[in-house]
Amino acid sequence: MTDPTTRSVVDVADGLRLTVGRLARHLRQQSLGGLTPSQRSVLNTLHRHGEMTMSELADHERISRPSATGIVGRLEERGMLKRSRTASDRRSLVVDLTSQGSLLVLQTSRERTAFLAEELAKLDSSDLTTLERAIEIFNQMLDRDQ
Repeated sequence: MTDPTTRSVVDVADGLRLTVGRLARHLRQQSLGGLTPSQRSVLNTLHRHGEMTMSELADHERISRPSATGIVGRLEERGMLKRSRTASDRRSLVVDLTSQGSLLVLQTSRERTAFLAEELAKLDSSDLTTLERAIEIFNQMLDRDQ
């Protein structure tokens, strides 16, 4: 027989997984700007971490190097990224955001935050306090895994 506490924890985990997934999907759909989720992810990775080699980018994105090269090529064609040779090894290429790419990342972030703020403004103060505490708990859980 299953322990009621374990069942409750599993139910909460399942509900949380589904809800976080729905929220993430909804936020991803906000102003994609004609970009695929993979392209948006590459832009966000470069925004957070700065320029990197194709191998580093592929590792960060957990994709193959040829896939990273394809995504970078399409973003470069759209003026979002630039490739350049490193000063220390002219054979090595790094990729980084252009000003247009940086602007898109910041604009999208602002739009997504505005969407969430609009929805959160409909809640009462007790629910907002609960969500603030949940954010703290999630961050503690994620920090333990690092």
